[in-house]
Amino acid sequence: MQPQAFYRVVAADFSAVDEIIKQQLTSRVPLVSKIGDYITSAGGKRLRPLLVLLCGKALGHSGDDLRLLAAIIEFLHTATLLHDDVVDMSGMRRGRSTANAKWGNAPSVLVGDFLYSRSFEMMVQLGSMPVMRILSHATRVIAEGEVLQLTKVRDASTTEATYMEVIRGKTAMLFEASTHSAAALAGASEQQCDALRQFGDHLGVAFQLVDDVLDYRGDAEDLGKNVGDDLAEGKPTLPLIYTMREGTAEQAALVRQAVQKGGLDDLERIRDAVEASGALDYTAQLARDYAAKAIACLSVLPRGEVRDALVELSEFAVARTH
Repeated sequence: MQPQAFYRVVAADFSAVDEIIKQQLTSRVPLVSKIGDYITSAGGKRLRPLLVLLCGKALGHSGDDLRLLAAIIEFLHTATLLHDDVVDMSGMRRGRSTANAKWGNAPSVLVGDFLYSRSFEMMVQLGSMPVMRILSHATRVIAEGEVLQLTKVRDASTTEATYMEVIRGKTAMLFEASTHSAAALAGASEQQCDALRQFGDHLGVAFQLVDDVLDYRGDAEDLGKNVGDDLAEGKPTLPLIYTMREGTAEQAALVRQAVQKGGLDDLERIRDAVEASGALDYTAQLARDYAAKAIACLSVLPRGEVRDALVELSEFAVARTH
């Protein structure tokens, strides 16, 4: 499946969002502009701003305010990436050095703060209190999700329910905020707003579940990060939780010990264990289930190429290899 198909529907708007991002990144402090430009020019799928544009267009809304909202969402996402890489001590993202590896932790955190602050200035410029309410709530929930994940590092007793709470906060929330805020800005009905909010949540969960499968099945070059990163950090993701719960005594013990101590000493054995226990198939199937739930939410939108693009995007989110 070619992801370009669902970008094409909003190609002009997507290019305009890039221009807004470049304009809003300017700062009188050169290092701010340099780091901001470095991380935003790294590419990435930009799925969250894409969701804003597609959901707005599906509801018959387009224009400068929707493009500005898409840029705001990308700034919020980029700020979380800068902070995440510091917290996780990551050295690689999207196939190149992270900002913290290149400039150090302190500049990365502070430029992340700059991007958060800039996004709120842009929200004020947008002048929509419903959007402000959705996005300010989302940033708080994302921060809570990150802190919850931090408290579960090297905790082998983490349950599937807690894991789902973590990914709903740290990943799915910004997907949800993207689709929900676009609906609010477009003046959608209450039913449409709620359906698109749920669509974003389900899609975000599916996206993170696939990420957690790719941490074991993926290829470092394709992923643009190191395979096994989550394991190295001692994060109990669903493939590991499932293996500890459903695997053989030997598989469970191996994974439990790996989670508790972190590191990649037994990466190959653990990859074999999560594969053999059925954990990766279980997680991948759950991702497909959530993508199906997401697609079902789109029935509130008018039929047409934009709704079709949102369906394709949902299918791509679970079929991707990076």
